[in-house]
Amino acid sequence: MGSNIELLHGDIVYSESGDSLTVRENAILAVEDGKVRDIYAPDALPEDLRPLPVTDYGRSLIIPAFTDMHVHAPQYEERGIRMDLLLSDWLNQCTFPEEAKFADPDYARLVYRQFAQDLVRQGTLHAVVFATLHAGATDILMDLLEEQGIDAFVGKVNMDIHSPDFLCETAEESLRGTEAWLERHSGTESRVRPILTPRFAPTCSFPLLQGLGALAKKYHTGVQTHLVESKWEAAESVSMYPECGSDAGIYERAGLLGEGPSIFAHVIFPTAEDLRIMKKYGSFAVHCPDATTNIIAGIAPVAAEQAEGIRVALGSDVGAGHSLAVYRQAARAVQLSKLKEFYEPAESGTISFADAFYMATKEGGSLFGKTGSFEKGYDFDALVITGQEDAGVPLDAAGRLERFCYTGDDRDIAARYMRGKKM
Repeated sequence: MGSNIELLHGDIVYSESGDSLTVRENAILAVEDGKVRDIYAPDALPEDLRPLPVTDYGRSLIIPAFTDMHVHAPQYEERGIRMDLLLSDWLNQCTFPEEAKFADPDYARLVYRQFAQDLVRQGTLHAVVFATLHAGATDILMDLLEEQGIDAFVGKVNMDIHSPDFLCETAEESLRGTEAWLERHSGTESRVRPILTPRFAPTCSFPLLQGLGALAKKYHTGVQTHLVESKWEAAESVSMYPECGSDAGIYERAGLLGEGPSIFAHVIFPTAEDLRIMKKYGSFAVHCPDATTNIIAGIAPVAAEQAEGIRVALGSDVGAGHSLAVYRQAARAVQLSKLKEFYEPAESGTISFADAFYMATKEGGSLFGKTGSFEKGYDFDALVITGQEDAGVPLDAAGRLERFCYTGDDRDIAARYMRGKKM
């Protein structure tokens, strides 16, 4: 059987590193069996490709699809509501009562279907997702993400202390339910995979964390959680577990690191020990700019973390963030880095738009294999972006991409491709 080849023409923009954008205007991208074969000037197509039809997107942008590395699916109905609260009040007054509703599978299906559809609508085709502690509702979420064709890691949340009675399990219940859930989802060929999800250290007893560490080893499963997202959380974690030395040290001591990917959301107030441990395990720090400005009250030192060799990606953190649009997080990341450098110049510096776009595409995409770029051999997971120019005032491709991230919305996304197939 011969190869399946498709040719697409447009202005192609992607990242190979965080240093700069790779721009190929008026170019043809060849997709072979769902992967990028190469990019050619129209007059330089190889002989074997010249007879093939070309899907012509004109001067529209062709860019990699986005990756959301930290998002709370059950908080979808909270987006843009009570954003005047800070973290603790927001969790107790809004989030915990909302998450308790997911004990009802009908409610879970209603909200999660809209969440999954909105991810695709916003051009997010890869995601790392928190569910709730309800295993049945988490199964529903995973099924709906699979139905939408999204690549995802999804976690059943674990929390057994310092949590409302209506949203809390014992350590034994949490571990038993988590293992049964892991058994249902491990070893399958699904695009949607399980990941262990202790909410954050202050809501987890050490027996629970150690039990999760044992499950990580048994099922070769990674972990996602929140790390030093507020000054209170950073101090509380070390106060509860002083023998661990740092927030990240708690997860290392529990045996949760090294069996799969480790994804730490926010990482706003890291110590040198946190960064050392993250670097040791190749962990991701996930910067969530909208959540930072809405409820967390701190700006992650992104440039400084990158300088330490930490991999930094972007997340929407819906519902603390108010939109699933990761492209807006790229714009906000630049804005916040400038504020960080202006007010706390000793802690971190400004990042470029090219770096932010890299975090939103290739860096986050690397969790899912070779995606997030248009280098040879990468999966063609892509978006076609229209417009971004005013009448009579042309912009180059890099300018149109930047403007889309600042001012565009889902109506500008004309097409979505996953592994070479139009969605």
